Amino acid sequence: MSRRGIYYWKCDRPAAFHGTKMRPVRTAEMEHQLAGALESHFQAPVLLTPGAGQGNHHTWLANISGKTLFIRIEDGPEGDDYLEMESVVMDATRDLGVPVPVVFAFDATRRTVPFAWQAIEYFQYPDLNQFYKAGTLEAPAIAHQIGVAVARWQNIQPQGFGPFNATPWAAKKTLCGFHSIYQTHFNLRLDEHLDFLVSHAFLNGNERDLFSRVLAQHQSLLDLKEGCLVHKDLALWNILGTESELKAFIDFDDAISGDPMDDLSLLACFHDAAFVQKALEGYTSTRPLPPEYKGRFWMHLTRNMIVKSVIRVGSGYFERDSNFFLTGNTISGETFKTFTRTRLFRALKGLESDADLSLL
Repeated sequence: MSRRGIYYWKCDRPAAFHGTKMRPVRTAEMEHQLAGALESHFQAPVLLTPGAGQGNHHTWLANISGKTLFIRIEDGPEGDDYLEMESVVMDATRDLGVPVPVVFAFDATRRTVPFAWQAIEYFQYPDLNQFYKAGTLEAPAIAHQIGVAVARWQNIQPQGFGPFNATPWAAKKTLCGFHSIYQTHFNLRLDEHLDFLVSHAFLNGNERDLFSRVLAQHQSLLDLKEGCLVHKDLALWNILGTESELKAFIDFDDAISGDPMDDLSLLACFHDAAFVQKALEGYTSTRPLPPEYKGRFWMHLTRNMIVKSVIRVGSGYFERDSNFFLTGNTISGETFKTFTRTRLFRALKGLESDADLSLL
């Protein structure tokens, strides 16, 4: 399964919303097959216990020769092999000094088991979203650290744009996106995403046309000469640590070659101007902001909020209860829906007016 025609895997994969609309079902047979694969690879007995992952992968903890590893598997019907490229990206990011788990082993071939698996370093820290929801996160300090890390991993500058192509990596160990032009990736599935939101009554026809028109008017912001590594799912639940210090970035499953402002705009999908400003301060302590950074920020926030809206609508997130990891204990589904629409239209307003980021 190639990701060449994919903008964002969770909603664009052929089995759209697999693992997000409902939690993946973990079976005894799956666990038995996984244990066998791990024992064969590590040549040691394996003891598996269920993991606590909240995303679209099945997760376990594996005790192997007295060492605990974190195991993820992808069992979607497409036969996606992106765990290989994710593992490559994780190694390259860690080599730059960014805290990322060590990848001990992976197998995305599905030759011995009917799923792809990855065994990585286990960190005994919760995700930062837990502290955020509890109101104990030292947000300014964490945001600054996130900005520093984003600037650091942008030293990885692959060829091309979009999701990474395994073929040039296998041939020449070259990290290369599928697309030669960034606009090609940015605009993939855009009409389809907007039409989906209209068909599900999240946008009306006039609103849909407004988004399409404004994004078309600002295509010059996408004239990139080269890309940089973009995590593409940068959020507190994908960062492990304490209330004041991040310990590891996880889940590079959506990583691409893209625009320097993309990951920073993803923070604005969830957080206010003060949080984003602290992240920008961390970023600029290591790397200068790119030209037209405000326009590029709003352009990517608009695109990311369109995708977030598609996922939230398609996966039924607005019908979830207060235990859902995306929302706080006092946030209802309807409130979450209102927040999503408000942030989506605010992004568009920022793009139209080249507004200061304080508009958030």
